[in-house]
Amino acid sequence: MKMEELRGQSTEDLESLETSLGRDLFDARIKNYTNQLDDTSKMRKLRRDIARVKTLLASRRATPSSEEKG
Repeated sequence: MKMEELRGQSTEDLESLETSLGRDLFDARIKNYTNQLDDTSKMRKLRRDIARVKTLLASRRATPSSEEKG
């Protein structure tokens, strides 16, 4: 997932994406613990995707929108 793709989404979409990625990461951790996870790099990719989403959400919260200025 690239930042360009994430920037085009709304804040609500990003928040729901964050929760779904968190669930996927939890499932991957459980599968890894029980030796059922085939691709162990999936956990690293999920963590990085979550970080990208959180970074974008934090930057949107830090900068006031044009509606709040006027």
